[in-house]
Amino acid sequence: MTVLQNDQSMIAKDIATGTAIAVFIIGISIYIPIIGFFCALFMPLPLLFYRLKLGRKAGAVIFIATVIVMAALLDGLSIDMFFFVELLFLGFVLGELFELNLSIEKTVLYSCGSVLVSGLGILLIYSNMFGKDIVVLVSDYVKLNLELTMVLYQSMGMSEESIRIISNSLDNIQYVLVRIIPAMVVISTFFVVWTNLLLARPLLKSKSLFSPAFGSLQQWRSPEFLVWGVIGCGLLLLFPSKAIKVLALNGLLILMPVYFFQGIAIVSHFFNKKKFPRFLRLFLYGLIALQQLFLIAVIGVGFFDIWLNFRKLGIKNSSGQN
Repeated sequence: MTVLQNDQSMIAKDIATGTAIAVFIIGISIYIPIIGFFCALFMPLPLLFYRLKLGRKAGAVIFIATVIVMAALLDGLSIDMFFFVELLFLGFVLGELFELNLSIEKTVLYSCGSVLVSGLGILLIYSNMFGKDIVVLVSDYVKLNLELTMVLYQSMGMSEESIRIISNSLDNIQYVLVRIIPAMVVISTFFVVWTNLLLARPLLKSKSLFSPAFGSLQQWRSPEFLVWGVIGCGLLLLFPSKAIKVLALNGLLILMPVYFFQGIAIVSHFFNKKKFPRFLRLFLYGLIALQQLFLIAVIGVGFFDIWLNFRKLGIKNSSGQN
């Protein structure tokens, strides 16, 4: 009886700790704009970790408790709240998929699909509750965030001329952003899933918890048929129809992260092969994240690896080894 009580006490303590960590990350995301944006990327991690440590029921308790506290912090329903709920849900879904021990491709695909489908359902319910069309709802949300961004730029001391130029272009920026929102949502979901996968593996292993054997991600490459999607979307951009161009642009944007991660796998492979020191790797990864030219270069490397095979995957050496 005493052992059972101790186990229940430990589980309750872990549930409280997991809820507190999730609420802490949400609080930073809400009240500290710039740092909070990056902290939001790690929101699924506590749910993923405690779902695998404590099981499905305890993970669900942490999810529900965090949502209740978050609703109090945000004073009720809002699009921001649904955004945070989806991130928490993603952590729970990843925990479920980890236990199934699927391949890396299926884990990413199923988790992204679950979040996107549930997010669309929540958005439909939200739009019906407030009697607004989804396009109008998204357009208003984009407009509000652009205005908040302008206020942030002013508080950071940006020059009046730069602020005036951006202000005059807000309508055009809003027009473009609303039309590429589908791709942006898919891309952001993809990046959040991949980031949490990379962070979860060493964390789970350090706590002796189960982690799927995805193999070396430095050897990962995208399915070859996807290259036809890129080529097809590129050709569709030549069509005069705006609707077709918007569709093709969204398709290209969605495929770009696939080749970015293949490019990063190649870069990581050569960093490891040349035995680059850790501080130099972190510096170069930082450049890739912050400099658009390096980012585009990595995407290009990933795309042309389909033909050039930079890592020589599948090629045997003189001793007969791969």
